[in-house]
Amino acid sequence: MLDRIERLLSGVDDDKLFFISSYPNIFYYSGFTSEDAYLMISKNKRILVTDSRYTVQARNQAKGFDIVNIEGGWENIFKLLDEICISFEDEKMSVAEYKKLKEHSKNKIWLKEQSVIDMPRRIKDKDELRLIADAEKLGDDAFLHVLNYIKTGMTEREVALELEIYMKKHGASGLSFETIVASGIRSSMPHGVASDKVIERGDLVTMDFGCVYNGYCSDMTRTIVMGEADEKQREIYDIVLKAQLEALNNIKIGMNCSDADRIARTVITDAGYGMNFGHSLGHSVGIEIHEKPLFSPRSADILEEGHVLSVEPGIYIDGFGGVRIEDLIGVIDGEIVNFTSSPKELIIV
Repeated sequence: MLDRIERLLSGVDDDKLFFISSYPNIFYYSGFTSEDAYLMISKNKRILVTDSRYTVQARNQAKGFDIVNIEGGWENIFKLLDEICISFEDEKMSVAEYKKLKEHSKNKIWLKEQSVIDMPRRIKDKDELRLIADAEKLGDDAFLHVLNYIKTGMTEREVALELEIYMKKHGASGLSFETIVASGIRSSMPHGVASDKVIERGDLVTMDFGCVYNGYCSDMTRTIVMGEADEKQREIYDIVLKAQLEALNNIKIGMNCSDADRIARTVITDAGYGMNFGHSLGHSVGIEIHEKPLFSPRSADILEEGHVLSVEPGIYIDGFGGVRIEDLIGVIDGEIVNFTSSPKELIIV
């Protein structure tokens, strides 16, 4: 945690304080696993503010932080704001919280610096990379398990629940996001969360899911076919797989993230389905399921050591169905490491 704080404070003046209010950043900088808290970090201050329900937990988890009980009300916070410049999470703090803080600290300069506070999280350290790899391994295991479970006649919700139960039984504390199981023509919806639709023979079934394991997210997608695949389904699947493999084989440290998107998008566009690939190639994953940088056509980021991103091209045809294949990669010791090991050839169940 100390290295993370040092990176946050690098080049910061003595009269500046970071006021951190969102759970992901509270967890990242302190190790405290509750959202009912605030952090105050400056050159000479490490304070975690919470209430009596969590003070024992905070002392055990947030090593190096002074723990302040907020039972006395907001006044306890105002008394601690000695610094002139206060950097806060403008994208995460509620309007009510902000108004109350401003009202009681009129002599302070409040700086909207969400990106500054988030920035250190872009580069994952060795421990974070290991935890993300462990989380993704649990997702791989869940996928192999569900291949032996899924049958025609089941609903999408039943399949989603089986994935979720497996991951939680094997150590997940929660889900990275609401599980997507989209079958038949519903697979044309990139974020078609599981419904009561019955899975039928001949359906494409896209499963996009992830878990939270020791505080870090996993994310993967596989598309299968039930019973028998027709020519169109095989065509689309082969194009998406080719696009993903082309990207995976050419992504390198130091490249512009927009170039990674272009590699996959070119394959799909040249095959005549450019208009059917509407989202970016990928996003960073960590404490939250959607972080930065992005593999996006508009990204100006450079791929660096410690970055973790998804690689997930897709083709979605309204009224027919869709295919997405997603792996999670990390940059470790200058090399691209794929955390996802589930098979990618077309699986027919």
